[in-house]
Order: sequence, then structure tokens, then C-alpha cells
Amino acid sequence: MSAEATDGLAKGTERLFKGDGVGYPDGVPLPEPPPWRRPSGKRSRTRYLIRQEQIDVVNAALRLRRPLLVTGRPGTGKSTLAHAIADELGLGPVLTWPVNTRSTLDGELYRYDAIGRLRDQQGANRGGRSTEGGDTDSDIGTYIRLGALGTALATRYRGRPRMLLIDEFDKSDVDLPNDLLFVLEEGEFQIPELARLPEDRRTVQVNTADWKERVTVHSGTVRCTEFPFVLITSNGEREFPPAFLRRCVRLELPYPDEEQLEKIVRAHFASDHDWDRVRELIRGFVEQRRLGDLATDQLLHAVHLLRQGVEPEQRHLKEAVLRELRDTGSG
Repeated sequence: MSAEATDGLAKGTERLFKGDGVGYPDGVPLPEPPPWRRPSGKRSRTRYLIRQEQIDVVNAALRLRRPLLVTGRPGTGKSTLAHAIADELGLGPVLTWPVNTRSTLDGELYRYDAIGRLRDQQGANRGGRSTEGGDTDSDIGTYIRLGALGTALATRYRGRPRMLLIDEFDKSDVDLPNDLLFVLEEGEFQIPELARLPEDRRTVQVNTADWKERVTVHSGTVRCTEFPFVLITSNGEREFPPAFLRRCVRLELPYPDEEQLEKIVRAHFASDHDWDRVRELIRGFVEQRRLGDLATDQLLHAVHLLRQGVEPEQRHLKEAVLRELRDTGSG
């Protein structure tokens, strides 16, 4: 390799992709990906480090079975906290509702594929099959799928409540927090399409958000046997109604300081590297974070590259891996 080509690479480290159209005739061994970028079956348990007083707030929400409203700047690890709780408590895969301005409560409770049902009924009629009298092809439950919120209320994981992450709730329509209040308080909701069925057909099985099971709904009402654990994240871009806030346990997550960042890095990586160089990288990360938001996982990405012989503070890589998420003055 030329001196230019090896710039920023430790001695003995080759580029995986060379961009020369030739590559490696016999292939090249691929390095291990970061622990958090492996398929779920091979991924290590989520490692999450916060201060004791913040842990106490999380436990208060768990004991009270109240939604945990987590606020903080982008990159402070708000959504990761839901996965860490689910991992430690054995709550199974996290059900996630990513919120945007078009999100509605009904859409995350359930969805009814009326068009698909009508199409299948018309196909059955053309084939000379009756769709009356409980024919399984016309079973309405086949065309109903619970959303993440509906699944969290309707199911349990190995006898335990589900974990539901409602992510970036401050992006929602202004009415959504109030719409959510009844469901979070009562732990139930109605599916009108099932409630209107004749009395002898009101016990119906419907699909869940992950398609892994079907749940039985009686008389159109989905009712939880145990409240799910709900974690709601917000970047603090708007205030929520007092009635909504009153029903939440509130946790503010600040950026981790230099000492916490070193603990986080050590929790993810073995101690077989030049920690003086890693500390130098952490100090540079903290200084750069004063100019604009940086996520903790960006630091972990930089450390992973460093451990594989790639210098992450080269200008072009720093722009790609350690670029600020937004300027501090951008609202």
C-alpha cells in the first residue's frame, strides 16, 4: 500500500474495501462487528450505566406501574434504557412505537384490513365458495392486527408484562397525549368491528404486532391482565398537558460526563487496548460535544474503529462518525 493509502491505519491493518475494482482474489477475513450490531440471537445483553439516583427513578416507575417519561438531548440513551430494562427483567423483545406527526392512537391499538377481507371474499364468491356461516376464509380476526400498544396490553412474555417503548413522543400531534390517557389508565380498548358482530361470533382471535401469536378477544374489548411497562421518550421540544404529566414518572437524562463515559466504554470493550489513547479520545469527544449534540454510541463507534486499527479522528472519518447531531443554537 502507498503511504497515502495507509494514512490513518495502524501498521498491519488493511482496508476491507479498496475501491480499485480488483479487491482480494481469495477474499479478506471480515472483522467482528460491534456487540450491538449483531443479530438479536447473537447480540450481547444491553449494557447501560446511569447514576444511582436515576436508577431509583426507574425503579419507582416499575413499582408504581406508571409510564416512565424520559427526557433529554439527542444521544443521551433514552430509548436504549427500555432495552436495558427489558433485558435485565426478562420482559422479552421490546415493542416499539416510533411516533411522528401522523401517528394516531387507533393506528397503534389495532389495524383492520377491510380491503384485504373484501378482496378475499370476492375471490371466494367467484370460486363458488360461500363466505357465510363462519367460513374460516372470511374470519374477520385474520384481517385484524394489533399495533405495538395493543399488543403490549393484550399479551405477556413468559408470564411477565411486556415492555413498550413510545419513542420521540414530542413529535406527536398535540391531541395524542390526551387520547392516550384513557388507555394508559384503564388498560383496555375496544375494536368496534368486533363489538358489532352477532353475539355467537364475538369471540375472535386476532394477530399481534410481531405476528408471533394470536390473542383471543371477547365482545370486541381488549383488556390487559397486567399493565405493561411503558417508557416514553422526549427530546424536550414541547411541553405535555398537565393531566398527562401527572400520570407519568419523570426522568431527565443529562449527557454522561467524562468519568461515566469511560465506564460505559469499559462495559462494552475488553481491557486489552491502549486505554491512554481511549481516554484521549473520550476527552476529545467531550470537548466536541460542547459545540453540538453527540450521541454516546458515536463514541462507542469511534472506540471500535480505534480497536481495529483505524484512526477515527482523521478529518474525513471524524466528519462521518463524530459529526454533531445538531448545532446547539438550532432550536
